[in-house]
Amino acid sequence: MNGRRIVVDANIAFRALSRGRNDLVAMLRPAGRLADSRLHAPRFLFVELFKHKERIVRASRLPEAEIIESLHALVARIEFHNEALIPIGDWMEAYRLCSPTDEKDTAYVALALHLDAKIWSEDEELKAGLRARGFDRFL
Repeated sequence: MNGRRIVVDANIAFRALSRGRNDLVAMLRPAGRLADSRLHAPRFLFVELFKHKERIVRASRLPEAEIIESLHALVARIEFHNEALIPIGDWMEAYRLCSPTDEKDTAYVALALHLDAKIWSEDEELKAGLRARGFDRFL
């Protein structure tokens, strides 16, 4: 493993659990495209997945047991970080970068800054906003 660090945001996690997104699930598997990468997320992601579990089950149209199995596989691949351990300077910079677009993404950007990692996101509005402010570390 070469240790490439990637911060996974909520929209990727939700899509990986949704029907028809087997490409993302395959990339997360040990033999997939991201096999050599270390996936990271703030604990906030785990809370979001739990909070929206019913919505994910409904949207996927898959049996709940299959979604739970996929959720287990997903969280097993991600190293979750305690947001309180991210330095305040990284939080401040992340807030500066995110606040004009979406403050909810601050934790993901703060973690990416702290780990010197790329962000894996399909949120084009977020990516455009971050690029406009000089942040361009995306998978």
